Amino acid sequence: MTTVEFIDVSMHYGHVRAVDRVSLRVETGEYATILGPSGSGKTTMLSLIAGICKPTSGSIIIGGCDVTTMSAAERNVGLVFQSYALFPHMTVFDNVAFPLRVRRVPNRELRTRVAEALSLVRLEGFDARKPHQISGGQQQRVALARAVVFKPDILLLDEPLAALDRKLREDVRAEIHALQRGLGITTIMVTHDQDEALSLSDRVVVLNRGQVHQIDTPVTAYNRPNSRFVANFLGLANFLEGDLLTKGGKSGIRLPSGEHFTCVSDGERKAGTACAILRPEDLRLMNGASRGKLSGTINEAVFFGDSVRYAVTLASGVRLIAHVPGSRPQFVVGAKVQLDWHPDRVWILPHEKGAG
Repeated sequence: MTTVEFIDVSMHYGHVRAVDRVSLRVETGEYATILGPSGSGKTTMLSLIAGICKPTSGSIIIGGCDVTTMSAAERNVGLVFQSYALFPHMTVFDNVAFPLRVRRVPNRELRTRVAEALSLVRLEGFDARKPHQISGGQQQRVALARAVVFKPDILLLDEPLAALDRKLREDVRAEIHALQRGLGITTIMVTHDQDEALSLSDRVVVLNRGQVHQIDTPVTAYNRPNSRFVANFLGLANFLEGDLLTKGGKSGIRLPSGEHFTCVSDGERKAGTACAILRPEDLRLMNGASRGKLSGTINEAVFFGDSVRYAVTLASGVRLIAHVPGSRPQFVVGAKVQLDWHPDRVWILPHEKGAG
């Protein structure tokens, strides 16, 4: 039973606040992802959990034990590096066995546990090969086997799929998910890849400039972001700004052009200026003769194979993105279209401090 908790943790490098008063808790068996742009403090947080560095202030609790001042060797934590960090002169067997040898595990038990770990990642029969003799995806699985062979309390993953091509990334992502669920191990991953975070995680921690913006399930963080930053970072988002209308318990936005539509809000917003988001995949495009909520003109169509992404400019000059499934473009550049969506797909962002 292993939880991980940050209590008001900060990490400063001179005047730079890499982690700034972060508090969070990852539950036993949970897969949590720390997500954010480069320089947001993701890897620093992982290093703090692993014991590679010590916080400037605050406490780190693992399994109910305060490990803030403990060294990395005193923490039972498995870590998979972005570069895999395999020993090139060692065989697959010896790479996986290395943490057990450091812990002086008897040879008979060592051989059994290495075999079990390689079986977990489907690398039976690869024992005698060296890293240069196997593929990138197989090297990643060796790194995973090495990280779990000594039965750690926590598994830490630092951008684990960054070095893989797209197809291989999808395959290994599924394997990591199955491995984590099978072991039931508390797992914390850092990444800047939204697809990885949303598809693998029980919860995402969205980080920017060392501060947590939102901790939520992937579905909630994506559909009900609590800030413009989160909305913009988790995929593509259309922003519609105007005056907030409230009547009979319902909310709506009136654009500067006079057009208006209903929305969903957190229930705490009062009348005034507001910003709503609408995801591109929730927009429906219809020909100009139909009736929708807004009208516009197609000014860009980008083909992705299984979908087409359209840029639509409204009469007011506002540009919206629509992601339409299908392998054939339905509209040409210059076409007049109507835009429609289900009312509950538009979310009014909570008021942010410092905003008007």
